Amino acid sequence: MSTLEETLSATGSIPVRATRVPSRRTLRPVAAFVGSALAFVAVAFSVGAPSPLFVLYQHEWGFADWMLTVAFAIYAITLLVTLLIAGSLSDHIGRRPVLIGGLGLIIVAMVLFLFAQDIGWIIVARAVQGVGTGAAMATFTAYLVELAPERHKKLGAVIGSTAPVGGIALGAFVTGLVVQFAADPTVWIFSALAVTFAAALLVVVGSRETVDGRPGAVRSLIPRLLIPRPAQREFLGALPLLIAAWMLSGLFIGLAPSIVRGVFHLESGLVNGAVVALAPAVGATAGLVLSRFPARMSTIWGSVALILGVGLTVASVTADSLWLLFLASAVGGGGFGAAFSASLRILAPLAPTHQRAELFAGVYLVNYLAYGVPALAAGELIGVVGLVPTVIWYSVAIAVAAVVGIATQLMLLRTRRSQAQPV
Repeated sequence: MSTLEETLSATGSIPVRATRVPSRRTLRPVAAFVGSALAFVAVAFSVGAPSPLFVLYQHEWGFADWMLTVAFAIYAITLLVTLLIAGSLSDHIGRRPVLIGGLGLIIVAMVLFLFAQDIGWIIVARAVQGVGTGAAMATFTAYLVELAPERHKKLGAVIGSTAPVGGIALGAFVTGLVVQFAADPTVWIFSALAVTFAAALLVVVGSRETVDGRPGAVRSLIPRLLIPRPAQREFLGALPLLIAAWMLSGLFIGLAPSIVRGVFHLESGLVNGAVVALAPAVGATAGLVLSRFPARMSTIWGSVALILGVGLTVASVTADSLWLLFLASAVGGGGFGAAFSASLRILAPLAPTHQRAELFAGVYLVNYLAYGVPALAAGELIGVVGLVPTVIWYSVAIAVAAVVGIATQLMLLRTRRSQAQPV
């Protein structure tokens, strides 16, 4: 197996044949890699960017809290559907066509945000963004590894695994700063992003293709979920951890602006951006830092941090303490990064190369259902029982899933140790 194939296997991507002789002039390899990496970060940036603006939209247009949650959750739902339908399309028609289509849709979403007149526009923009991001993120992950210089394949894998979370954090924080200090934050943010994605399109158009076309493109659009037999036990064991981690992500990205406004009575874009950004930023850092630690223990300690994080969240909203909310975001985000990245490290080697994409389709199905559906339900509950009780019950659900996850991981650890003992 070649170095490229080994790297793709390690990151859960399907090995493909590299295009050996470009039929047109392309960007230099380093320029194509750097430009594509920046484009990938911009995609994730645009996901986090709208969050601090949602509260401003609510204040200006006067819609209910549950509509705010719909605007958040519709992105996760459309992203999920796109991953299931088009997640492997680029393996058949090439990376560049899928990226061009995805980036084009994201530009459309940025224009919809820019000219939005009511919450309906925002919901449509988030739906279009979910489709474009689902196509772009899934493809960029493989494309970066394939574009990376031969001696730096690990760098491509690192960027591919951390850009989605780190970019979301950066987008939320930068938008929070713009909301705090600029007169027209919507114009500044979405105009800049539209121009950025236009430049990203030029980079992709000018970069080389990394795979040859092969038959089966239409068949690949039929959603199929199959967990390889060698990975089934670990996949089932990872389910509660994945649910807990991504529910926590939904709590801080989806509900944090409502908490800041409804509990602490703050209209600060800077505070909104910081609260939303902190959890994914710490999560991305934790995933990188803990990558050298044993994966099984990282899942357990990550789950403990998730429980501490939601406990601090409950303490924050009941004691009316903003600094506790920041601490909760940091602790919970660290737990998210540790548990999620370690789960992937356990699962990835268990699947045969030709089934690894199907395994990760199952992982991301769980992730985005846990990310979007509970947050959407929470939005409905806010109007019935109130914001603080909803946050408390949401936090309890995360803690229960994390406790089940710890118990499952300990049982799997005991089973592995007993199997390793000589007879």
